[in-house]
Amino acid sequence: MIVRNLALSVALAAASTCSAFQPHAPLRSKPSYSNRIQRQTKSSSLVMKDFPKPNVEDTDNYRYATAMSESFKTTLRVTDPSQKKKVAIIGGGLSGLACAKYLSDAGHEPTIYEARDVLGGKVSAWQDEDGDWIETGLHIFFGAYPNVMNMFAELGIHDRLQWKIHQMIFAMQELPGEFTTFDFIPGIPAPFNFGLAILMNQKMLTLGEKIQTAPPLIPMLIEGQPFIDAQDELSVTQFMRKYGMPERINEEVFIAMAKALDFIDPDKLSMTVVLTAMNRFLNESNGLQMAFLDGNQPDRLCKPMADHVEERGGKIVLEAPLKEIVTNDDGTIDHLLLRSGEKVVADEYVSAMPVDIVKRMLPKPWQTMPYFRQLDELEGIPVINLHMWFDRKLKAVDHLCFSRSPLLSVYADMSVTCKEYEDPDKSMLELVFAPCSPLAGSKVNWIGKSDEEIIDATMGDLARLFPTEIANDEKWPATSAQGPNGQAKLLKYSVVKVPRSVYAAIPGRNKYRPSQTTPIPQFTMCGCFTSQKFLGSMEGATLAGKLAAEVISNRAIGNPDKPVKEIQQHIVDAASSYVPKEPVGVKGEGAIAFGGGYTVGKKEEALLRESD
Repeated sequence: MIVRNLALSVALAAASTCSAFQPHAPLRSKPSYSNRIQRQTKSSSLVMKDFPKPNVEDTDNYRYATAMSESFKTTLRVTDPSQKKKVAIIGGGLSGLACAKYLSDAGHEPTIYEARDVLGGKVSAWQDEDGDWIETGLHIFFGAYPNVMNMFAELGIHDRLQWKIHQMIFAMQELPGEFTTFDFIPGIPAPFNFGLAILMNQKMLTLGEKIQTAPPLIPMLIEGQPFIDAQDELSVTQFMRKYGMPERINEEVFIAMAKALDFIDPDKLSMTVVLTAMNRFLNESNGLQMAFLDGNQPDRLCKPMADHVEERGGKIVLEAPLKEIVTNDDGTIDHLLLRSGEKVVADEYVSAMPVDIVKRMLPKPWQTMPYFRQLDELEGIPVINLHMWFDRKLKAVDHLCFSRSPLLSVYADMSVTCKEYEDPDKSMLELVFAPCSPLAGSKVNWIGKSDEEIIDATMGDLARLFPTEIANDEKWPATSAQGPNGQAKLLKYSVVKVPRSVYAAIPGRNKYRPSQTTPIPQFTMCGCFTSQKFLGSMEGATLAGKLAAEVISNRAIGNPDKPVKEIQQHIVDAASSYVPKEPVGVKGEGAIAFGGGYTVGKKEEALLRESD
């Protein structure tokens, strides 16, 4: 019966692949640089197409996310005007926006103070002088993002996600120009669809290696989160060797996963990160299905969140950088001092700043508190995001690709995957260059290299991925081995450096991630580095903001605070002897100064070297 049903599922999957694609209607947008250049090549035969939204709602995680969202409109909502709080939120990234969204649902009055002229933080984007959008990172939405998916439903913007076929695509390391896939067959539930996808692939692992890989993952399925959390002291490589997993699983799968999940090599990455992702994918049938946003993040994601807040009485203030958190003698907050000289007084305060910026802003009375001293154990991981426009179409897939190269993590041809960036004649690749620093496992500190050096190295990798298409271009020495068939040349590029991205999930860091509740009255923390089970991701940032809103809403209606997360004893012991210093604060302006990413000119480089 199982074999017959499996055969039927395979047949149905093959049939549905031919009919499930539906062409997009193009979005109207400002003509980009690449579209304004005279078209030189014939149109690609590949047409951008999407799949229907999968059922992401039928999971326990989604039901929990929905119930939590509803609580802000019911049990946590203010019932008396005296309960309504004015809340000052420092930072307009995804976590700060989520916090404001749910506080406004609960009847409070949040105001976001964002240092930059654009919302989004690590999901921000801006237009260059040609009108082309430059994104801080290549962001993918997974079915296993319950709080993000629930928020999209609440905001009515699910139609802005472009869902792709349920598969993972890998470049073949030893076969340049070739790809292989893990295909998830419709109708087969988790975890069997994941297991079958791996078993059906004949190019990456032998049957013996696949069988060796399974036993170490069984405790994760049986014990769940306690087993996952207990592996935080081990790197991916250490976990593999402890449980006798074949080395080739690292080369074929884990390197790609580690670089995609945290921009870091597997010998540096906590196994908890990989197991957390795998647990979601193995327990949720559509958890690994991926979607692209249909356009730039400020308009298509951040604006609906900001509109939701403002429609309910909240405010968004841009270009309002924080100078100092001013405290009373007892350590409580007196006010926030902005660089403009404005004093912000509120009933409640929320830090939605990245961990590296929080550490620079700590008032002297807080610096000996163990809660804040544990932040010394956390720091952002460097990453580089690239945009590369070519003069013709490259052989592309309408999906995310795992490059499995030494320099690149994942990439996508955005001219194929995203409505707003669609171009039938030319490719625009967006690529994640990682690892790019010794902290992440790189032998070269690429974050300190020039844009030209980074692009030349990337062109060398692209020559491997597209061996018959990338031209031998004297401007880029790494392409010198290319043959005469390659014709594609680079028109322009943008290098976005994020010196401090999501927190570095190296082994042993999870226990230092702070709770949203803090020891300071009326001060709450959020950001994906704070304690929540979805780690450093868009889902983690959204959930952290939601949890911070829950802390404040719960307090406002008279309930006792949730406890501060337990702090490690060695942190407690060391905190008492710490000598407080004047807060360093943030020097300079712009995205990088405040923990984001941007194209780095000489002025930005000088400020970066001075402060980091």
